[in-house]
Amino acid sequence: MTTARRNTGWLPRYGVYGAIALLLAFNIVFTPNFLTGSNLRIQLIQVAPVVIVALGMALVIGTEGIDLSVGAVMALAAALIPLYLGYGVTGAILVSLLAGVVVGLINGTLVAKVGLQPIVATLALFVGGRGLAVVISEGKLKDVRNEQLIHLGSGDLFGIPVLVWIAALLVLVVAFVIRRTVFGRRLLAVGGNRPAAELAGLPVQRVLITVYVLCAVLASIAGLLSVARIQSSDASSVGLLIELSAITAVVVGGTPLTGGRVRVLGTVAGALLMQLVLATMIKHNLPPSTAEMVQAIIILVAVYAARERKTR
Repeated sequence: MTTARRNTGWLPRYGVYGAIALLLAFNIVFTPNFLTGSNLRIQLIQVAPVVIVALGMALVIGTEGIDLSVGAVMALAAALIPLYLGYGVTGAILVSLLAGVVVGLINGTLVAKVGLQPIVATLALFVGGRGLAVVISEGKLKDVRNEQLIHLGSGDLFGIPVLVWIAALLVLVVAFVIRRTVFGRRLLAVGGNRPAAELAGLPVQRVLITVYVLCAVLASIAGLLSVARIQSSDASSVGLLIELSAITAVVVGGTPLTGGRVRVLGTVAGALLMQLVLATMIKHNLPPSTAEMVQAIIILVAVYAARERKTR
């Protein structure tokens, strides 16, 4: 085996970490007050919901699927929270999570049992889910004044935002599921070769449905945390286009769209890289469109690198 062949794949595996290191070095040198506690806090708070949604998206992409409905699920969770806070914060959270379970069951059933392509199956709720959320909220911005809920989005624990702690905990849970559980091995087997998994007697349909449920539940968590952070619920804007950010984080982080592999830490790094790109552009007074173009280039490089690795 040649040195070139042995080194094949280093870019999709580690390129995202190198890009983060370069951006950090650039900002430390050229961006005033970048390393201040307040700035780092803002960056972590902003990226946390994307990380949570991207974790679910990584699970779905690991099965060679896609879920376009995560933003709509966030909107549904945001719309339901104010309606049920009168029954206590625990009840409101459970209702929001239950909404995610229902959406995940619908998506998973359409993919696993009906046989629809994931992009088609989830497109319906991508459109209809947000419309339903707007109907539930009557198209109004609703304030949230529950102190327990607000603490989840704005409070601190040992000087670190609770929101960041929750995101970090979910990262550990998802990593454990992928690496240490039977379900994780089955998920990767289904994504790697679904016909072979079926022939091996694996419960393919159950795995697929569970994956879409987990993705939707994680999106619900991100939705209710977003409401807690901004202390209001606006179903028309919560989670808007976050599915694109989540897919970007997963792809840039090294998880192939062809399934069979889930890079949890890479997904987190992908989300951090996209946030750093946006923050860098803003702090240097460049328009958001510039950040979008840079992000597009990063996506193209990541996809091309993954393609090159597959063809060798």
